[in-house]
Amino acid sequence: MSAQAAIVDAFQLALIGVPNSGKTALFNRLTGSRQKVANYAGVTVERKEGVFVGPSRERSYRVLDLPGAYSLTPTTLDEAITRDLLLGRLSGEAAPRFIVCVTDATNLRLNLRLVLEIKNLGIPMIVALNMSDLARSRGYQVDAAALERELGIPVVETVAVARDGDRQLVERLEGVPLPAASPPVEWREPDLGQIEVTQREVRRILRAIGYAEPVRHRALRRIDALVMHPVAGLAILATLLFLMFQAVFSWAAVPMDMIEGSIAALGQLIQQTLPDGPLRSLLVDGIVAGIGSVLVFLPQILILFFFILLLEDSGYLPRLAVLSDRLFKRMGLNGKAFLPMVLGIGCVTMATMTTRILNSKKERLLASILLALGIPCSAQLGVILGIISGISPLATLVVFGTVGAQVFLAGHLLSRILPGKRSDFVLEIPPIRTPLWRNIFKKTTLRVKWFLREALPLFVLGTLILFTLDRLNLLSRMVRAVEPVVTGLLSLPSQTAMVFFLGFLRRDYGAAGLFDMARNNALTPVQIVVSLTVMTLFVPCVANFFVLIKEQGTRSALLITGLISVYAILVGAVLNLILNTWSLPL
Repeated sequence: MSAQAAIVDAFQLALIGVPNSGKTALFNRLTGSRQKVANYAGVTVERKEGVFVGPSRERSYRVLDLPGAYSLTPTTLDEAITRDLLLGRLSGEAAPRFIVCVTDATNLRLNLRLVLEIKNLGIPMIVALNMSDLARSRGYQVDAAALERELGIPVVETVAVARDGDRQLVERLEGVPLPAASPPVEWREPDLGQIEVTQREVRRILRAIGYAEPVRHRALRRIDALVMHPVAGLAILATLLFLMFQAVFSWAAVPMDMIEGSIAALGQLIQQTLPDGPLRSLLVDGIVAGIGSVLVFLPQILILFFFILLLEDSGYLPRLAVLSDRLFKRMGLNGKAFLPMVLGIGCVTMATMTTRILNSKKERLLASILLALGIPCSAQLGVILGIISGISPLATLVVFGTVGAQVFLAGHLLSRILPGKRSDFVLEIPPIRTPLWRNIFKKTTLRVKWFLREALPLFVLGTLILFTLDRLNLLSRMVRAVEPVVTGLLSLPSQTAMVFFLGFLRRDYGAAGLFDMARNNALTPVQIVVSLTVMTLFVPCVANFFVLIKEQGTRSALLITGLISVYAILVGAVLNLILNTWSLPL
């Protein structure tokens, strides 16, 4: 059979595993570049599918990378989709005919519960004992043959991040008789008694195969106690965040200047090539400027992704979620919200997309609101630090203190107002491990591609809207309409109204405008503090507005934008009144 024919007749199998088991890395190893990514119908959870051909060239496999799940009793949207797909309940999706259950060999105690639940479904399966090399290096006794005897199903060792790390799995698949159709599956939601029976069976199997926690692992638990300590953990976190953002702003400076210069050169080339007219203006001020607004900040986003994935691969990121859980609970969220909030400092648009990791609709909406309200992106944060550092430490404290207080207050109040329930905080804490650089670089590349695919069209659209409003003289009319509010309630110069409008349409334009006003002494210290606070609390940018529409719907996006705009103005007005009344020495 030819490779092309094999792909047409590809056999469907599904990869399933708990988060951080290396399931997606194995999927990438098997399928390489033969992948396509979409969303499951009606939800924002990603659907990944790929194809690979067996070594005999007689079989090919269509592989579905299912969302990570700790159990078939769902507590998250990801787990519900995985369960429904296995049971054939998902609209437009056929149930898989074969399953590869990917388990983390360094944490079999957690992984085996899912293995036993899937086994009880009666779907033919293989257990991929992933990270087996890492387990041995840490002192675990890994006996795949013994585990296979105890489970009564095939077990193979894999190392998803290594070349040929999938060889045993592929060879075993070639020798397994594959069913012609999806088997009928019966499923009943387990009660507490059945869950306890499963846990006892997990403990029995671990004893039977001689799987025990090594001495080194017990030492690593002491590190856990340190990084999750309410005092020492926060000190470690503050140090890491300082170093991370120091790198984001310093390392990215040179490539950002190079990209900005290249974009400017391209604009000049178009101006020299095309005659003056609407087409040249559209290309230079619309399309090129829109693409440039994303590419110029790409180095910062790439570095931020790299550090986030470094923390994730080392096992530190889940510990940060646990450490910050108490704070986020006061805002109606849980520790999982830590990642979107940190990513928001790189790009709020990107961070809003990552709110998909939160379990409930209420949490995703609340996190999106808080990101839009008070998390400054890298462009804005750079301007704030550049302007405020020349005034006084008190001015810095007032700006960041006011913004932080509003985020906390808004989260606390909205958590009580918005309908829905907060989900339980269930998170696996993987062992601390040495990051695999090749894995991090590959993941960073995939994340950057994802960001460009999702965000680039939105930024271009935002720039085209700005271009159209300007050409139709609507922008100047809108600015004049809000000037009385800016000059009256906020006591700011009239040109600040244009800065706020530009900040919504293009965050970098608004930040640059405010920086120029401060540099030219067009703002007093009080006006600088007020304008920075309002711009930070103001809706982030039009690209984020479009993402809000995509994630939350048009009605919710309009409501969020309107309420945040009014709220930012009111906070600025109160802050302006306080600063002028108390005459603080800014």
